[in-house]
Amino acid sequence: MHALRRLPVLLAQAASRSAWQAAQQQQHSSLAAAAPAAQKISIGAKYLFGIGAAAWASQSDSVAENARLAYLIPTRLARDVITAVSIVVDYKTALNAVPEDDEAARHDALHACHQRSADKLLKLCFDNGGIYIKLGQHIGQLDHLLPEEYVVTMRQHMLDKCPVSAWPEVAQIIREDLGQPPEVLFKEFSTTPIASASLAQVHVATAHDGSKLAVKVQHAGLRESCAADVTTIEFLVNAVRVVFPDFNYMWLVDEIKHNLPLELDFNHEMANAERCRRNLASHKSSVAKSVHVPAVYPQLTSARVLTMEFIEGVQVTDRPGLARLGIAPGALAQLVSQTFNEMIFIHGDVHCDPHAANLLVRRGPAGQPQLVLLDHGLYRQIDDGFRREYAALWRALIFSDKAGIKQHAESMNAGDAYPLFAAMLTMRPWDQIVDFDPQLEHLSLTSNKQEKDMLRGYAAIYAKQIGDLLLRMPRPLLLLLKTNDCLRSVDLSLGAPINTFVITAKTCNRALAEMDMQQSPGVGSWLSARASMLRVEFIMAAMRVMGLWVAVQRALGLGAAAGAGRGLGNGGVVYDEGVLEQHRRAAEAGIVLAAQADDSARTAAATAA
Repeated sequence: MHALRRLPVLLAQAASRSAWQAAQQQQHSSLAAAAPAAQKISIGAKYLFGIGAAAWASQSDSVAENARLAYLIPTRLARDVITAVSIVVDYKTALNAVPEDDEAARHDALHACHQRSADKLLKLCFDNGGIYIKLGQHIGQLDHLLPEEYVVTMRQHMLDKCPVSAWPEVAQIIREDLGQPPEVLFKEFSTTPIASASLAQVHVATAHDGSKLAVKVQHAGLRESCAADVTTIEFLVNAVRVVFPDFNYMWLVDEIKHNLPLELDFNHEMANAERCRRNLASHKSSVAKSVHVPAVYPQLTSARVLTMEFIEGVQVTDRPGLARLGIAPGALAQLVSQTFNEMIFIHGDVHCDPHAANLLVRRGPAGQPQLVLLDHGLYRQIDDGFRREYAALWRALIFSDKAGIKQHAESMNAGDAYPLFAAMLTMRPWDQIVDFDPQLEHLSLTSNKQEKDMLRGYAAIYAKQIGDLLLRMPRPLLLLLKTNDCLRSVDLSLGAPINTFVITAKTCNRALAEMDMQQSPGVGSWLSARASMLRVEFIMAAMRVMGLWVAVQRALGLGAAAGAGRGLGNGGVVYDEGVLEQHRRAAEAGIVLAAQADDSARTAAATAA
C-alpha cells in the first residue's frame, strides 16, 4: 500500500519539481521537455490498455471478473494518464504566459497552477476510489516535500470524508461474509456510516448484550478494482522507465504486491491489533496504561467485515477537542512519540499508517490521557538484525556521529550516498545533521515557509538519487519512511511542543542495551548495557545543563550568547562559535564521565565473569 500511495506523490513531485526549477531558474526547459514525454506516455497508454486487460483476463478463471477487469484497467489507466498530461501541460502553459522578469506574477501563476493540479489529483482519487484514497491521504502528510496546495487539499478531504458505499451493498457483504443479515447479527445497526476511508466505512451497531460496537465494512468491488490497480501501476512504472530510463520505480510494484492483499484481509488486521495489544501491555512497555487498542469480536469478523468495540475520542490533531478534554499538546506529543518509538525499536512490530484519523485520544479510566490506535491493516515486523542497525543509526543521527551514520547507513545499502540517505530519514540537510547541537534539536522540523521551500528544492534536485536509494534499501525501510512522514505531520499539527528526539535517543539506547543483554546473558552483559545507557544519559544531562546556562546568559545579555540568534538553524536559532565551544566542552565532559563509568562497569563485568 505504501508503494501505491507513492504514485501520485511522484506525479506531484515531478510536476512541482519542474515548476520549482522554472520558478527558481526562470527557465522553461524542463517543462518543455516534459510535453513530448507526456505525449509518449499518452500514445503508449493506448497500447497498454488492451495488453493490461488481456494480462489480467488470462490470469482469472471468472468470466465476470475478466469482464470487469477488462473495463477497469483501461478506464483507470486512462484517468491516470489524462490527469498527468493535464497537469504537465497546465504548468507549461501557465508559466510560459507570464514574463520571466515579473516575479510577483510568476509567483501567483505558479501557486494558482499548484491549486488546479491539486484539485485534479483530488478528482482522480475520488473517481478511481478505493486505494487511490490512500494516495491522497499520504500526500496530505508531506508538508515539507510538496507545495502547500497539494498538502492542504488532500488533508481537508481525504482523512475521513471519502465516498461511501450504499447500504444495500454493505448489507450484502455482511450477509455473504457472516452468514446472516445485520438485523439478525446485531440488536441495532445504523445504516448511515459515521466515517468512510479508503478501504472501508464504519457503522455504529449495538450487540445483543447492549455493547456499543464499531463495524468496519469493506467497500463493494474493492478487490476487483485493486487487482486492476496493481496492473495499472505496473504498466505505468514500466512506461516511466521507457520515457525516463534513469528512473526505476519497480520497488513500487513489489511493495504493492506484498502489502495490498494483507490490507484487504480484515482477519490479518485483527491479528495485527491483537499483537499490538499484547506488545503494549507487556512488561517491556512504558505506555501500557496510556495506550488502548479496541477489542475485536472474532465471531463477527471476516475478510471484509471487522467488528470492534466503539471508542469515543477526538483526533490527536484536534486542538480545540484536546482543550475541552484538558489534555496538553506536549503531553500528547510525548505519548505518541514514546508509543511509536517502542513499536519500532523495542517490539519490532510497527503500525505503519499513523495519520491523524487513525489516532484518537480520550481520558482513560484513571483520568490520564489515553491514545487509541485504530486501523491496524498496515504493519511491518522487523527482525532483530535490522532493528539493531536502525536503532544504532538513529542514535548516531541524533548525536551527529558522522562515523556512526556512515557505518550504519552503509549496512542498509546506502553506500557512498549515506549523506543523502540520512537526509531522507530526517528531512534535514546533511550539514545540519552533522552540526553540533547541544539541545538535540538539529533534526527538528518547523512550519517555517523558507525551510519548507528549501526541502522541496532538495527533493526536486535529488529525485533520481532518491529513487535509486529506494530501489536498493531494505524493504522494511519503505514503510518506516512513511510512518515517519505521518508522525512528523502529527507532531507539527500539535505545534511540535516537545523535543521528541530526546525520547528517540533514550529508546534507541535502551533497545541496543536490551539486545546486548539478550545476546550475552549474565551479570557482565547487564553491567555493560547499564553503562552504555548511563553514558547517553550523562551526555544528554551535560547538554541540558549547558543549554540552560546559555539560555540564562542570553536572557541577561551576557557574553557571546546575547547575539547568538541568527538564520534558520535550530528552530530559528544558530549558536555562534563561542556558545558552541561551551557546549562542546560540556558534552566532552559528559562523555569522559560516561567513559569512566563504562570502563568501571566493564572491569566489574570482567571480574564477575
